[in-house]
Amino acid sequence: MIEKVRVKHFTVLDDEIIEFAQGLNVVIGENGVGKSHILKLVYVLVSVLHQSKIASILPNKQTLQKMIAEKLLNVFRPDTLGRLVRRGRGRQRCEIKIFFTNSRNNLSFDFSSASKTDVNITQMPSSFLEDAPIFFPTREVLSIFPGFADLYRNKHIEFDQTYYDLCLALEATPLRGPRFNDVKPLLEPLETLIGGTVKVDNGRFYLAIPSKGNMEISLVAEGIRKIAMLAYLITNGALKDKGTLFWDEPETNLNPKLIKEVAKALIALAKSEIQIFIASHSLFLLRELEILLSSDGEDNQVLQKYFVLSHNDDRVELIQSDNINELEPIVSLDEALAQSDRYLDLD
Repeated sequence: MIEKVRVKHFTVLDDEIIEFAQGLNVVIGENGVGKSHILKLVYVLVSVLHQSKIASILPNKQTLQKMIAEKLLNVFRPDTLGRLVRRGRGRQRCEIKIFFTNSRNNLSFDFSSASKTDVNITQMPSSFLEDAPIFFPTREVLSIFPGFADLYRNKHIEFDQTYYDLCLALEATPLRGPRFNDVKPLLEPLETLIGGTVKVDNGRFYLAIPSKGNMEISLVAEGIRKIAMLAYLITNGALKDKGTLFWDEPETNLNPKLIKEVAKALIALAKSEIQIFIASHSLFLLRELEILLSSDGEDNQVLQKYFVLSHNDDRVELIQSDNINELEPIVSLDEALAQSDRYLDLD
């Protein structure tokens, strides 16, 4: 499990220690305050440490430095690595450190605003991660899946690498036997919601609807496709216990009914020991999570942490708490209340 990250001079963030819960972590804030940057940074670090584990030979310091730099460039897509350093007078250095429950996984490195493709590791991990992280960008990928991975490998296309990584995770075949039975409790509510099961035929995804046959996934509503994507990653074992899920704005293109079901799915995944990280500015999703978490007994409670990012003069301020009611300001809440006042003023 990821315990915390220390971030200094990274994009809009100045100097922060961000401490995470083992269950559900929710990053809240208006546009432009770095919500997605936090998710992507942690994803990059976990992804690199997992990739190192599956390599035939564990990387030395020089190799791992190259892997970190390439992943940062491919996920954030800056012109140079130094563009990820927070702007200031003169040259600045960005410092990153990630801490895990198993301290042997800990990693730290830095790079300067003049860096093009190089980072400097200041603490090498002595152990690497077993499970690959999953990152959901704001757009679903089932409809662009056919041939996407090959196209990404062979051509320059303006998608960050989270889309490619997700396509690779979707390529895994479904689980069978006892392993599939283990994930059925997570899967069945999602399949009920989307009205069928997700199938792959000749590299294309379909929604298999009972008594109606297969429907091309591109003909299915985008909100349903996002939930179908989640369902298939449970089906093929990419999302499993001790894993990590990052989801950037899960509420995008979902109506309130579907948002409620996504909230239930996120909590169910957290209860199955998947560490969840989401970025959102949906008051509806926040309240739904709060309702569901409050209804659990103490023995079945999901550990949770909330982070609010907001502009404060020329810097971004981060406030963190394990209780959403202790956090201010929450722009989505303020704006929803202001809209209610304006609506009442119509009378």
